[in-house]
Amino acid sequence: MSDVLIGQAYHLRFDPKLWDAMEPYPPLGALYAAAVLRGQGWDVSLHDSMLATSEDEWTQALERHRPSFAILYEDNFNYLSKMCLLRMREAAMRMIGAAKQRGCRVVVAGSDASDRPEPYLTAGADAVIIGEGERTLVELLANWAHRDEVDGLALPVAGGVERTPPRAVIRNLDDLPLPAWDLVDIERYRGIWERRHGRFSLNIVTSRGCPFHCNWCAKPIWGQRYHARSPENVVEELQLLRDSFGAEHIWFMDDIVGIKPGWLQRFAGLVEEQGLRTPFKCLSRVDLLLRPGEIEALRRAGCESVWTGVESGSQEVLDAMDKGIRVEQVREATRRLHEAGIEVGFFIQLGYLGETREDIEATFALVRECNPDRIGVSVSYPLPGTPFFDRVRDQLGAKQNWTDSDDLAMMYRGAFGTEVYRRLHSTLHKEFRMRKASARLREYFAKRETRLRPAELLREAAALLYHGITLPVARRRAWMSF
Repeated sequence: MSDVLIGQAYHLRFDPKLWDAMEPYPPLGALYAAAVLRGQGWDVSLHDSMLATSEDEWTQALERHRPSFAILYEDNFNYLSKMCLLRMREAAMRMIGAAKQRGCRVVVAGSDASDRPEPYLTAGADAVIIGEGERTLVELLANWAHRDEVDGLALPVAGGVERTPPRAVIRNLDDLPLPAWDLVDIERYRGIWERRHGRFSLNIVTSRGCPFHCNWCAKPIWGQRYHARSPENVVEELQLLRDSFGAEHIWFMDDIVGIKPGWLQRFAGLVEEQGLRTPFKCLSRVDLLLRPGEIEALRRAGCESVWTGVESGSQEVLDAMDKGIRVEQVREATRRLHEAGIEVGFFIQLGYLGETREDIEATFALVRECNPDRIGVSVSYPLPGTPFFDRVRDQLGAKQNWTDSDDLAMMYRGAFGTEVYRRLHSTLHKEFRMRKASARLREYFAKRETRLRPAELLREAAALLYHGITLPVARRRAWMSF
């Protein structure tokens, strides 16, 4: 028996696009919560749903561990949890029901539950944690009989929901223990990564929150607050993941890595001093990347790729989003990153309020001009608690969340309909993939010095042929839709 079984509702298998990409990472949110609980003397077991086939595996874990408390603690560092996908919400409801049937006291924490505690409480949860969860969870479990005196909760009461006073966020993140990595089935993750990608990647978070004001970005856990771990504390975890678990690549899951001036430089220096230079990917902003020494520090630390929230090639759209960046900064940051040998990923968002065909054409043109190494294309997604959501609230229908990350449904009255944006999404990807396949093949035949293996070479040739044939049709269908 365990005192606590902690898990999460996010199942990679329920998101076909990401299941196909197969880049799974352990649930850091649950691992932090488990570590904090164990530090208070609780016997904690982990059910990792990331690679589970269905909610039935949670039920089996409940039978095996017979916990007093069942905790669904979503990984708030995973942006897909913040999107509140319907399939994952359905999984959470089933998991709550299974735990209640077995007499568990059930607690839920996460972005969707913070925004909408009512359905989780109606499904049987005894408490929903609002916002950051570790300290609230510790206090809640220790004072279960008096949980209405614990800050940071939503509780079921006759006729509705009672909310206790909000809890302040943790300011000194170095006070937290390192995540409970020993609870993870590391070998299962390693096997998947090595078979699919040839190297083993694990995840770290160096900070919590984001102080910027993009008006479509939901922040139900930390709001506008931002706090960072010390570089020394992060390097300690990096060494653990390398030496104990054999990590060969790292994903820094921060909303934005290295916001504090000088943080990246200090981190790079420690990495070099201790011989821990490790390839990694991260997310940043183009304006921050243009600060003196930032890109060089990323290079020194081992950065392999940076994803940036470009969103649009139209300055008018960026200004409407309160993005706080200039299109010229996108061009300059991309150029400098490429000069430093760092790959660049663009997050693109179509369909924002007021976007015109000319704005969309500007976005396509920016992608062609900057030639990023990767792109992720989405459509604007209104989430509770954002100014964007408030502006379109009256236009929302019954469906207010995507089923999975490839849904791309327009949930408000944008300039064009869902089908138009899906066609634009497909066209932009086809253009991008054709250019990349063509470039790789040109490099191969010009130099015959490339990392492409024969099977990859064949794949690039097939991609070039396929997209070359289908792109004209896709382009015509997309632009004729306007």
